[in-house]
Amino acid sequence: MELKGKTWKFGSDVDTDAIIPARYLNTSDPAELANHCMEDADPGFPAKVEAGDIIVADKNFGCGSSREHAPIAIKAAGVSCVIAKTFARIFYRNAFNIGLPIFESPQAAESISDGDQISVDMETGKIVNYTKDEEYQATPIPSFMQDIISAGGLINYVAKRVKTDV
Repeated sequence: MELKGKTWKFGSDVDTDAIIPARYLNTSDPAELANHCMEDADPGFPAKVEAGDIIVADKNFGCGSSREHAPIAIKAAGVSCVIAKTFARIFYRNAFNIGLPIFESPQAAESISDGDQISVDMETGKIVNYTKDEEYQATPIPSFMQDIISAGGLINYVAKRVKTDV
C-alpha cells in the first residue's frame, strides 16, 4: 500500500498535549478530536490539513501521556501516516492499535520540509520526496501490523480473526 500526500513538519518532543490538548479530552468523538488536532502546535492545522496529508517530525513524537486520543485525533483529521526520527513507545503502540501507520526514518525526518509532496510504501518503508527528488528508507511495517492497519485497528483485527476462526 502506498500513501501519498503533502507534509506538515513539526519539531522534537511533540507531546500528546500538543497533538490533542487536554481541554478536549472530555470527548472520544473522532470528528471532534480532529477539529482540534495539533492546534496548540499550529493553530491553523485543523482547518488546513487535507485527507492523505502526512505529519513529519523530529525525535520523540507522541511523548507525554498515554492517551489514545492523540493518534485518534491525527487519524480522524485525515492524516495518512506520521514519519519521525523516533516515537515515544506508548504512542507507537497506540498508533497501531487504532490503525494509524507510523514510520521511523531519521534521514527522512531531517530532509523533508513543510509542504513537500511525498509517498510512503508501507510494505518496503521506501519514502519518495517528489519535491526534492530524494528517497529515504524507513523501517518497514511488519506484515501482521499491516494487517492490523488494514483492519482499521487492533479491535477490528481481532474481531475479524475471531469470526474467521469460529
